[in-house]
Amino acid sequence: MEEECTVPYVLAYDDLLSGPFKTFYECSQQIGGDVATMAKLVQEAFINQRAFLVMASKSQRPLDSELPQVLEPTGKKIQEVIAFRESKRQSPLFNHLSAVSESIPGLSWVAVAPAPAPYVKEMGDSAVFYTNRVLKDYREKNKLHVEWVQHWNGVFRELQEYVKKNHTTGLSWNTRGGNAMKNLNDAPPNCGVPPPPPPGIPPPPPMMKLESKAPADDGRSALFASINQGTDITTSLKKVTDDMKTHKNSNLREGPRPFVKQPSPTGRAAPVRDPFSGTPRMAQEGKKWFVEYQKDKPNLVISEAKMDQSIYIYRCQNTVVQIKGKVNSVILDSCKKSSVVFDNLVSSAEVVNCQSCQVQVMGVMPIISIEKTDGCQVYLSKESLKAEIITAKSTEMNILVPKDDGEFAELPIPEQFKTVINGLSLVTTCSEKSS
Repeated sequence: MEEECTVPYVLAYDDLLSGPFKTFYECSQQIGGDVATMAKLVQEAFINQRAFLVMASKSQRPLDSELPQVLEPTGKKIQEVIAFRESKRQSPLFNHLSAVSESIPGLSWVAVAPAPAPYVKEMGDSAVFYTNRVLKDYREKNKLHVEWVQHWNGVFRELQEYVKKNHTTGLSWNTRGGNAMKNLNDAPPNCGVPPPPPPGIPPPPPMMKLESKAPADDGRSALFASINQGTDITTSLKKVTDDMKTHKNSNLREGPRPFVKQPSPTGRAAPVRDPFSGTPRMAQEGKKWFVEYQKDKPNLVISEAKMDQSIYIYRCQNTVVQIKGKVNSVILDSCKKSSVVFDNLVSSAEVVNCQSCQVQVMGVMPIISIEKTDGCQVYLSKESLKAEIITAKSTEMNILVPKDDGEFAELPIPEQFKTVINGLSLVTTCSEKSS
C-alpha cells in the first residue's frame, strides 16, 4: 500500500487534477477522435508534473548543470503533445489540437523564475487564436465543443492560481531535502513525503555522580587547616618586591588596553549579482518570441510576428523593442528603463516587476495589466481608448491619451484609496492627496 501524500502544494495540485482537469478530460473523451487521444497525452504530462512536484518536495534545488536532466521528463511529455498535433494537420479537429499544443508549454513553469505565474497565463493566452476558431465553428452546431473550450481555459486559469499561490517566485524546493537526481529516479508518481521536521530538543545532560563532591571536601579541609595556623599563617606569604608596587613600577599604572575587535577572516561581503547580467537572447521558439537580458539596445525590431504568437521580454535594461504586425500577447517582465511598441494585440499586454518602463500601442489593445511595478507610462492610440487597465501593487502609473492636436494628455492612475464600512460591506473610493 502506497503512502498518502501530505505535502500541501502536492495536495493542492491533486485538487487541480481531480477538479478542472478531470472535467476537461471527460469532455475530451465525449468528443472522441484525435481530441480524446491528445487528452490522454496531456493527462500523462500533468501526472508527470505531479511526480516532479513530489520529487521537488523532498529535494534540494539541483545545480544549474543538473537542472536540464531533472527537467528532461517534463520536456519530453510536452514534446509528445506538440508532435501529435504536428502529425494531425489534416484532422477536422486540428484547431482543438492546436489550442492544446500552444498552451501545453505552460507546464514548463517549473523552470521559470522569479515569476512563473505570468508565464502560465501567457501560455494559456496563446491558445486564444485557436479556441476562438473552435467557438466560431461550433457555437451554433455543438455546445459540447464550446464547453470543451471553457474547460481547457479553466485548467490554465486554475494552474495559474495554483502557481501564484504555492510557487510565487519559482518552484518550491526543500532546503533540507536530498539529491534531486536520486529522488527523481526513486520517487513513485503518486506519492510524496513532507519536508523533514526541524531538529528535536537535545537530550538533558547526564546526572551528576555523587563521587564528584570529594574534591570539594578536600578543598574545605585544606582551608580549615590554614585557618588553624593562627598567627603562623603569615609565614607562608611572599615578599612584595618594588617591581610589584604600583608607585614604583610605571607600567602597572597604564591600565588595561581598550578592547579592539579583530577582523573576522570570513567577513568578506558576498558579491552582489547584477540582475540584468545574463546571456542576451532574441529568438523564436514555436509560437513564442523571447527577448532576454538585452542592455542598451534602442532599436530591437521583431518584424515577422504573427497573430498566434506571443512576445516575452525579460530582464532588459535601457532597451526599446518594436513589434510589427498583430500578435497575441506581450509581457514585459523584470525590466528597467525599457520600452515596447507594438501595432495590435489579440489578447493583452502585461507589465510585471518592472521599473520606469513604457508601453505604446499604435492600434488595438483590449487589456493591459500592471503588477508590482514602479513607474509605468502607457501610451494609447485612438483605437485603444476602450482598453481595460488592471493594476495591482504598483506606483507612478500614467495613461497618456491622444489629443486632437497630436499631443498626449497624461492621466495618473490613483494609488491612494479610502474605504468606509457600509453595513456589512465596504465602499472604496479614490482618495486624492492634498497639495
